[in-house]
Amino acid sequence: MTQELASEGTRVLPAGATPLAPLDDGAPLDWVATLRVPGPERDRALATLHALMERAARHQVRRMRHLLRPADLTTVDELTTAAADGALAALLAKLDTFEGRSRFTTWAYKFAILEAATEVRRRAWSGREVALVGDERLTDPGPGPEQLALAHDLADAVRLALDEALTDHQRRVAVALLVELVPIDVLADRLGTTRGALYKTLHDARRRIRAHLTAAGYLPTTSRTGVR
Repeated sequence: MTQELASEGTRVLPAGATPLAPLDDGAPLDWVATLRVPGPERDRALATLHALMERAARHQVRRMRHLLRPADLTTVDELTTAAADGALAALLAKLDTFEGRSRFTTWAYKFAILEAATEVRRRAWSGREVALVGDERLTDPGPGPEQLALAHDLADAVRLALDEALTDHQRRVAVALLVELVPIDVLADRLGTTRGALYKTLHDARRRIRAHLTAAGYLPTTSRTGVR
């Protein structure tokens, strides 16, 4: 693990620290209480969780290794370790949100899966350019067959909506996520923002496009209010 775990100031486990009893032996253990109190028991609990997260992260990285170039064992090991460290830090930061609706280890496992997927996507896109352009990629390639006339007409209407209904920022985000298919966490890194902020931007952009197409007669009118 890293020298400091984010938000908790947790130091690396002492050399030779051993995990708690096997995760599925049915032994009663209050994970939340144990992780809140510094000491040997917390160190062993952290070692156990990190081992769990490494197994979960390695499984997810291997499932997604087709996205990686290279996809050798060194790369898998690097991403697994980074994901396990990040997942443990994220779990500790959200420890108070655990509601006991599932086993604690099941809850922890989800952190590792999410972090591993994020690490793989970030590595896969690390050498690729994210072209934060406007709607140039949506340029009509030319006239199509007669039966596609309506589709082309709608495509023109969508391009017009992108140009007239959206802000520059909304247009860049919409094109990157919907046309370029850039993973949202990668785009968040490139723009220095959060996934939540991008989701909101995309939601607002879709709402504005829908309102524009409705006003132009391409979509049926609903009882919902228009764009604010």
